[in-house]
Amino acid sequence: MQLLATNQNSKPRELEIEGLWPHKGALVLKFAGIDSISAAETLLGCELQVPWEQRAQLDAGWNYVSDLAGCRVFNDNIEIGAVEDVQFGAGEAPLLIVRTAAQRHEIPYAGAYLKHVDVEGKRIDMSLPEGMLDLNSPLTAEEKREQGAERKSGGK
Repeated sequence: MQLLATNQNSKPRELEIEGLWPHKGALVLKFAGIDSISAAETLLGCELQVPWEQRAQLDAGWNYVSDLAGCRVFNDNIEIGAVEDVQFGAGEAPLLIVRTAAQRHEIPYAGAYLKHVDVEGKRIDMSLPEGMLDLNSPLTAEEKREQGAERKSGGK
């Protein structure tokens, strides 16, 4: 399999996987022509990119992050915005970072909320719990005044 290794400090270069094996919960890749630790260290910080035509076929319900980027997200047929990024590690489900003209939403990409995903049509239909889109909303002027008043009164 041919891969493209890229980082901020070097030009992209093609690599070929010569072997792979599990090690301490991770996968070790052996690339052709990379035969020492010092040669392997030149790849630190690189992003490995698999050509689109060589990507593995995913099981139903699974999507590549690159396929989700740019998808329009709808909540019960009302457009929220477009997927700008996907973040991992904040919980069990990855977060779709959805940008609108006015704000940014973090929406769990969880089966419980997904109705339909059409990566070819660049559309994700969801049914989100009431109030979820307000979780990361900026405070209104009234909410800011209320918080200021609570701080002054010591939260009483």
